[in-house]
Amino acid sequence: MSASHALAGGAERRARGSEAVSYGLSASAIRDRAGIEAIADRWLGLEAHGTGFNLFQSLGWARAIFDFERERGNTAFDPVIATISDGRRLVGVLPLERIRTGVRSLLVPLGNGFAQTTDALLDADLDPGAAVTRLLRAAVAAAPCDGISLLKVRDGSALAQGLPRTSIRTGAEQGAPYVALDAFPDFAGYFSTIRSKTRKNMRNARNRLEREGPVEHQAVSDAAGRQALIERTLEGRAERLKEQGLTSRAFRDSGFRDFCTSLVSRDDIALRAFSLQHRGRPLAEQWGFVHGGRYYAYVASRDFSHSDESPGKLHLSDIIRTCADHGLKGCDLGVPVMPYKLTFATQTIVVRDYALPTTPRGWLLFQAWDVWLRPSLKRLVLALPAGLRSGLMRLVGHGH
Repeated sequence: MSASHALAGGAERRARGSEAVSYGLSASAIRDRAGIEAIADRWLGLEAHGTGFNLFQSLGWARAIFDFERERGNTAFDPVIATISDGRRLVGVLPLERIRTGVRSLLVPLGNGFAQTTDALLDADLDPGAAVTRLLRAAVAAAPCDGISLLKVRDGSALAQGLPRTSIRTGAEQGAPYVALDAFPDFAGYFSTIRSKTRKNMRNARNRLEREGPVEHQAVSDAAGRQALIERTLEGRAERLKEQGLTSRAFRDSGFRDFCTSLVSRDDIALRAFSLQHRGRPLAEQWGFVHGGRYYAYVASRDFSHSDESPGKLHLSDIIRTCADHGLKGCDLGVPVMPYKLTFATQTIVVRDYALPTTPRGWLLFQAWDVWLRPSLKRLVLALPAGLRSGLMRLVGHGH
């Protein structure tokens, strides 16, 4: 733990006062919606003291996943919310679910295909190594499995710091670009750090568009407008994946669209939607969430007929400006690294996938599939021309 984290923890303990008294730690696992509601206030209290990227470990996210799986009648949904308590005070949460394939059962992050990062929500006073070990043991005790698969774990996160030494690295290392707005006095101070040539090119691109017709950035706040925007971005993103012969865990789930649109009516998730309009039509659109003072980009799409004007780049500039104007401390642009994201990022956080086998079969399958075969097949497929990849995806049933 860094000196800054240690100091932050000390300040937090002083702020909590008598709440910080320790009564002894105990770990358990919650398996149903009623169990979540029983600790809801304490879960929110733990979030309030959190400093990490914990949107997908939040109470609102857990509720949304539980409610969606119930609504679609998913009888295979098998949640395992591992918790640590210190007396009545909740000090650790690791939201997982158990999934079963034809050859193994795994614990994976709650909302498996829909969550974009994996972490543990921990009190600053806890030692990450001991806490994560407690959480993992509680989860496996409640839901025996062949292993635990933890995808997109950020370096430096509570979970990354606490993972056992026996964890196995799987997949390729990735990056999540991030904009630290709180490092600057205002948007102008931040924007001045962008290369002058890039800023000039963006001004020229916007001017060319404006000569054809009005260009307007909109923050969409009404429910109907947000739902329509979400549907457009999902359709646009799916079509782009199809053209490129690519796929994703989220888009392979037939319920992803319904899950996304279900978020519009929720009052426990802060959804944000943005549209860059040109002549009254969407040029680039994006939506995501605000949690813990950060904006999390989730799904974006753009009009590729205007690629010369870099609409994604123009739109992201407007989104970051809006976030800065609303006092947010940062924008998480998410995996993967892309050039237009790197234009604005103040840092790129390394993201890795990990596996923890709990049975001999689990170890064998992780080594055979997750470490060797799957990455090899992925490299082979990505080396193919886009048209050939697209045909291959349709052949194996991944056409969008």
